[in-house]
Amino acid sequence: MRPTALLLKLLTAWLVLAVMACVWAQFVILWQIGGGLLLLVMIVDTLTLPRRGRITGQRSVPGRFALGVASPLTLTVTHAARRALQLEVFDGIPTAAEAEGLPHRVNVPAGEFAAISYQARFVRRGQHAFSPAHVLADSMLGLWRNRHFIAGESQTKAYPNYEPVVRFAMLAMANRVETMGIIKRRRMGASLDFHQLRDYQDGDVLSRIDWKATSRRSTLVSRDYEETRNQTILLVPDCGRRMRALDGGLSQFDHCLNAMLLIAFIALRQGDEVGVAGFGGVQRWLPPVKGAHSMPKLLNHLYNYEASAEPSDFIEAAERVMTLQRRRALVILLTNLRSEDGATLASAVSAMQRRHLVLTATLREQELEQRADAPIDHLHDALQYGALTHYFGERRRLLESLRAQRVLTVDESAQMLPVALANKYLDVKAGGLL
Repeated sequence: MRPTALLLKLLTAWLVLAVMACVWAQFVILWQIGGGLLLLVMIVDTLTLPRRGRITGQRSVPGRFALGVASPLTLTVTHAARRALQLEVFDGIPTAAEAEGLPHRVNVPAGEFAAISYQARFVRRGQHAFSPAHVLADSMLGLWRNRHFIAGESQTKAYPNYEPVVRFAMLAMANRVETMGIIKRRRMGASLDFHQLRDYQDGDVLSRIDWKATSRRSTLVSRDYEETRNQTILLVPDCGRRMRALDGGLSQFDHCLNAMLLIAFIALRQGDEVGVAGFGGVQRWLPPVKGAHSMPKLLNHLYNYEASAEPSDFIEAAERVMTLQRRRALVILLTNLRSEDGATLASAVSAMQRRHLVLTATLREQELEQRADAPIDHLHDALQYGALTHYFGERRRLLESLRAQRVLTVDESAQMLPVALANKYLDVKAGGLL
């Protein structure tokens, strides 16, 4: 039980009256009568407070959230009091969530309920728990309020934002993946397997006509091909401290996860299998899985990955890849390259190339690019521009050295990385490089 602002104001007025009574004797009687009445009203008003267990509630919370995307929740509050209750409700949201519309004040008539809806947005992935909601109930005269706990604990999960994956699926169903920027290229020779024979159609190239079948049927017959399947894609995300830098409200690690989800979705639909091997403080391993039905398994494996405070060790990553993945695979290394990575990265890539095709996907830091484009007005701006130019030059030379080693590279901003990586994967499939 705690006093309300109204009661504190009345007590303040009574104390002012006490000071006046010390100065003027005629106020003594008024001060005594006022104090007695206030004490009586306070005691009586405490009896009108709802007792424990008289206020109950139920929370409706989604089983999963997308990182950074607000989702609605509903908290239903009921009570067994014989009068209307003035309530102030604050839900027990996790520390990793942000909520709008709380605390919420509501008047609940006797025998009725109130459904309080608000939006919650998670800023960190993983499993989270909503603690019991706090409800402050006012007494009849509004002098006191007591606290109640309702709705109990609720569990939920915050997944990476897979909206680009869902959008790609919808566009793919409508045969419009180009709308998203993903280019469907014509598959050539080595990346195609024979599928079936079919009637010739206008536009078919002559090299695909099956002349033996044509002679038997006396009509043109074409060979139909499908993309090579059963290839392995191994995603190797950098979980080290360099990936904790924020870019557009999300960490670079979260942007990498979004790109991983899109490439995994496309690869599984292409009939390939996808595995995950983290490094840089995270030693988790998901053996390659296959089929579109495996997407939930990938989500459940990736949703609570976190970038650690440990440094990124590319040699360690290469050793883990060579130990865990025996079959030839397209190894996609997702990181944010630095100029000091040259020697260790070259050794790691060289080790993996003995068995695998390596693709290095690195994030460009958009904030640094914006600073480089800013006008130069002072000496500090000039020094900053020179440092950034030096940094970009070293990074470019590092990427050129990787390409000289015949390593595939993708160098894109966080926002463009998912689509760029998907296009590079389709290029690999089209060229039969794997």
